[in-house]
Amino acid sequence: MKITKLGHCCLLIETKGKRILTDPGSYTVEAHSKLENIDFILFTHEHQDHYHIESLKIILDKNPSVLIYTNNSVSDLLTQENIEHKKIGDSEKVLLGEVTVVCIGEKHAQMHSDIPLSSNMGFFIDGRLWYPGDAFTDPKQTVEILALPVSGPWMKIGEAIDYAILLKPKIAFPVHDGTRFGSAHTLPTKLLPNYGIEFVAMVEGDIKEF
Repeated sequence: MKITKLGHCCLLIETKGKRILTDPGSYTVEAHSKLENIDFILFTHEHQDHYHIESLKIILDKNPSVLIYTNNSVSDLLTQENIEHKKIGDSEKVLLGEVTVVCIGEKHAQMHSDIPLSSNMGFFIDGRLWYPGDAFTDPKQTVEILALPVSGPWMKIGEAIDYAILLKPKIAFPVHDGTRFGSAHTLPTKLLPNYGIEFVAMVEGDIKEF
């Protein structure tokens, strides 16, 4: 499995002959116009840093055969734009060629008690990679590679570290970091190896083979 981090939560995942893109949002607009030969797009939820409609239209122009999978909230937005897609639900399993994706979770992590919970769906990809979106959902699966959220208005870095310790992946790398690194990268790098978890501090543009 080869993972290219385009930035924030936009990942290009290449495995078993398929090219899967996650969450092309507003933080990675420049990279979207260069994407070719994309087979599938997975959207976790509708927040602009994960779902950017102008970018999606550019991607679709260059990749007209791409298939989109997402949850109910993004599905509603895509329907308004007359963009073909497949709506999927919690615990549903889909096959992207030979790649199995299990959809897990329904709600975004809480930002404040006054703010209603929005939707969010995580993706367990090819039995190896767990990408939770904006939540600390326990997938109840053995996770080899964890795309670990490390920064945002709904979390603190200690929660991210505890989440990784709970799931015990072999490898974790940071997502949901935008342009802010600092302790969001340094603390997991320092602490997670104590629990047998290799932390790979991927930044925008990095490509890693797992």
